[in-house]
Amino acid sequence: MTGSRGHRAAALLIAISLAVSPLCAQQTQSPTPATAAQTGTAGPASAPARKLEFGPDYSKGPHWLPDFTLPYRPKKIPEPVLTNSPDIAQFIQDGKLMLGLEDAISLALKNNLNIAVARYTPWLDEANLLYAESGANGITKFDPLLTSTLEQVRYSTPINNEFSGNGTHTATTAAGHYTLANFGYSQGFHTGTEISLTFNNTRETSNLISNFFNPWVQSYLTIQITQPLLAGFGRTANTRYIIEAKNTVKVGEAQFTQQVISTVTQVSNDYWELVFAGENVKVEEMSVGTDEQLYENNKKQLEIGTMAPLDVVTAESQLASDQQQLVQAQTTQLQDETALLNDITKDPLAASLAGVQIVPTTPISTPDVENISIQDAVAEAWQKRPELQEAELNLKNAGTEVKATKNELLPSLNLFGQYQAAGLSGIPTVGGVAPGGLGNDLDALINANNPTIIGGVTLTLPIRNRAAQGLNGVAMLTERQQEAQYRQEQNTIFLNVRNTLIALEQDRAAVAAAGKARDLAQQSYDAEVKKFQLGSSTSFNVVLKQQQLTSAEGIELRDRTNLIEAQVNFNQAMGRTLDVNNISVADARTGKISRVPNIPGAMDAGASTGGKASQ
Repeated sequence: MTGSRGHRAAALLIAISLAVSPLCAQQTQSPTPATAAQTGTAGPASAPARKLEFGPDYSKGPHWLPDFTLPYRPKKIPEPVLTNSPDIAQFIQDGKLMLGLEDAISLALKNNLNIAVARYTPWLDEANLLYAESGANGITKFDPLLTSTLEQVRYSTPINNEFSGNGTHTATTAAGHYTLANFGYSQGFHTGTEISLTFNNTRETSNLISNFFNPWVQSYLTIQITQPLLAGFGRTANTRYIIEAKNTVKVGEAQFTQQVISTVTQVSNDYWELVFAGENVKVEEMSVGTDEQLYENNKKQLEIGTMAPLDVVTAESQLASDQQQLVQAQTTQLQDETALLNDITKDPLAASLAGVQIVPTTPISTPDVENISIQDAVAEAWQKRPELQEAELNLKNAGTEVKATKNELLPSLNLFGQYQAAGLSGIPTVGGVAPGGLGNDLDALINANNPTIIGGVTLTLPIRNRAAQGLNGVAMLTERQQEAQYRQEQNTIFLNVRNTLIALEQDRAAVAAAGKARDLAQQSYDAEVKKFQLGSSTSFNVVLKQQQLTSAEGIELRDRTNLIEAQVNFNQAMGRTLDVNNISVADARTGKISRVPNIPGAMDAGASTGGKASQ
């Protein structure tokens, strides 16, 4: 070897060592301790819980006081906020969005549109509950109803008999006018009982001499109570839609919770994919740098006649291939960055985000894999998964329908009672002196001078009863279908848990194998460098070993990322996602927290709610 060639080889060796040393240092340094968020284990919270609230309770109608017109006006429902939360600006530094995993999750809880859309589901169910509580969609109307009629009539009618006329034997006309003032009140109750009260008043003046009073005033007060004894009897028959609507509200809340879990899982996986993509770009850049150095060295050796042209072509071909891999890695990084940006913003095209690059700051670490039996894992998942809670509530609604339609199979047998009091007063048509007017009329009504009392039963017996039989059959078949679907959901959860457990075990084994392969590649590379230093190897062989080491490091990086994502998916399958990410979903009606968070990494709890209805 000539001196010139030795210097070039030494320079190449130094360049290779500088290119590879950062990767080697990264692999040999002690791993970052896994946080509770990455391992899925519970730990002491280092930040306030991130709380999501449903917002206003739309199942509550407005009160009469202090403004009695409120029940007759629409509710004020705010417009959805479709701009990014202002706190996203605090993460932007020098044109880069510096995000840890916990920051990305917190921003997603406030800005992700999937969560914003899902928030309306329980609100819509609450509005339907308000409708059901009125009884408008059932047998009995529970909201009291007040009616009134005020009417004034002037009439003229030809008559054809002397007894109703003016005392002559010629045809005449009955003429006069009257005023009506009628009032009514009705209300139904959860037992099926219905009460109605009517208060009718008439004042009339006529030219007919056959009336005792002219003008006269007549009033009627009628009270009626009806109670079903068979069909329509009992609270279940009359409140079925209220019971089902309350369960449906809980179904909506479970669906909202499910969407939050799905979104957090998606954000976590997208975050780790971006982390991997960034690290992979670094690996490819180092590989290209080494290829360029080898290519330049080979060209110089070709110029001085110490290397064959084929070696230069081979080096150039390797450089072109690795440049292509770098472009693909950079493209993947941009795509993963776009996916994460969409996860954590409502408006990814906002001016404040133009040209901003997302830089993930949470490093990759190897999580501890929990050792849990499939039986224990499935039992826990069945308790925590909102999908199973939703299936259980749907099954309860199906059972309510069975009970209600069973009651509707019965004949309609109603017991009713009616009381009526009447009064009459006015100016006598004979005698000339007025004994009284409205006061006398009401006095007779109040003292029940002319009472009428009615009691009885009404029976309606449908022949064949096919309508009720059909509805009951549909209800029972639906219940049986819901029972099968409940078991189907249990089995789906079992499948999810089982597959994620398998993935955890496989990825843990893959990480161990990749680590071993990377160590061997490192040893092989070190041995080749020593041979090169002793003059028994070539720079090409050194670069080849370096590329094998780079490939092994890339595979290990991929496997470690897969293991973290497998842990994220396992938490979702177990129903732990909210717990391990320090997220709580608060019930707007009780203010209670339905998920107890217990791992660090949250921002301000109040800010993370994203407001009330506006978010």
